[in-house]
Formats: sequence, C-alpha cells, structure tokens
Amino acid sequence: MKKIVVINSKGGSGKTTLAINLAATLAAGGEKPALLDLDPQGSATRWLGQRPTDRPFITGIEGFRNSASATRSFQLTPPHDCTTLIIDSPAGLDRRGLEAATRGADAILMPVMSSDIDIHAATHCIADLLLGEKSGSKPKLIGIVANRVKTNTRGSKRLENFLKNFDIPVVTTLRDSVNYSRSAEMGVGISEMPRWQVQKDLEAWERLVAWVSPAHKVSEHSSREVRGPMRAGLGGVVRLAFSRQS
Repeated sequence: MKKIVVINSKGGSGKTTLAINLAATLAAGGEKPALLDLDPQGSATRWLGQRPTDRPFITGIEGFRNSASATRSFQLTPPHDCTTLIIDSPAGLDRRGLEAATRGADAILMPVMSSDIDIHAATHCIADLLLGEKSGSKPKLIGIVANRVKTNTRGSKRLENFLKNFDIPVVTTLRDSVNYSRSAEMGVGISEMPRWQVQKDLEAWERLVAWVSPAHKVSEHSSREVRGPMRAGLGGVVRLAFSRQS
C-alpha cells in the first residue's frame, strides 16, 4: 500500500481539493484508494458523503473523530485491500506535527497558492519539512503543486520566483477554475466530469498521478503524453536532493 500525505500548515491552501481529486482519479483508474480525513473541518468526509453510488468506491476514514469503542490505531487503519492511502492533513502543524503526519509516507504533496500570505506560510512549512527530513532515515518523494494559478499574472510570477528557492519538483500546476468547486459539490473528481468541461485541467492531473503512481493507468480522457515534473530552481534556505523511489 502506498501512503501519500497532503500537507500545508496554512488553512485554505487547497489540501482537501488536492486529496479528493487524487483519490477520485486513482479510483477511476482501477485502484482502491482510502481517504483519511484528519482535518477537523471534515471537508473530505462531506465530499465522500455526496459521492454518487455509480462512481468508483473510495473508502473514507474519519480521522478527526475519536471513538471510545476502538483504539486510535484501529480507527486509522485502512482496509486490507487498499492500494493507496491518501491523507488530508489539518492546518497549523508545527515541525513535530509535520514529522508525525508524514511518518512512513511514500510521497508528500504540498499545494501552494500565489498570495503573499500563502507564500510566507509555505516558506516556514517547507523549511520545517525539509529539516525534519534531515533527521529521518528514509528520504521521501516530496513535490509542490502550484494551486489556483492564473497565468501571466503578478501572483503567478511571484509564486514562480518563490519556488525557485527550493530543490523540490513542481509536480504540476492547477488552474484557478470553477470546475473544482463544481465537482466538489457533486462529490466527484474533476477527472470524472464531462471532458468538454474540464479539458484544460486534465493534463495537470495526469502529470500529478504519473508522478505519485507511475504504474497508474492514464486517464482515457486524454491521449496526450504525460510529461515529467518541472524542476524548481536550486538555491534558497535548504538544499536537499530527493531521489525518486520505485
């Protein structure tokens, strides 16, 4: 079972959007994902509750709840046939919280938006994450997802310049599109919506899935080749090279 953790210490960065759409895309490709919702807001759990019964099944784990009738470990355990566990982490995690949330992860995804506030928060979160990696024994696959990007704007340039400070791959770029809110309201992933409606968004998700799960079947929505991740420039606060795991 592969473990993928979506993190960002700042709320509203797009963690749940990333987690639910990744789960939906993997499920549509034949995998059996489980979605562990650790966010007290329970947004991923509400999305699962709205998911149509004719869509591929995704196991939901309400990690933000505590039950007196079962151990915490049992509550958080995915089904035995789960192929990928996706964790939607809460906001406000400090360095120890990040280390705990990402322990045993095969891949870590961090959505980053282009506002000054988001970039400032992301700087500290990335530094804490990478410093925690220094003390760990197992290097992890870490990638940034540029989220809600409007091309050729001051914000997109600001985000681009910020990401050059870290030797971490920019896995993909998600457009600032109403398609994400529309799909969330219906309990589906953006890759499950009509092709004509989400055509501009599909390649970004194919690139992301190819990075976290290279063996995953490419979506039938698009026959275009899935390109590898872009690289953020070298330099900045911390320089760490993470090798891709098989």
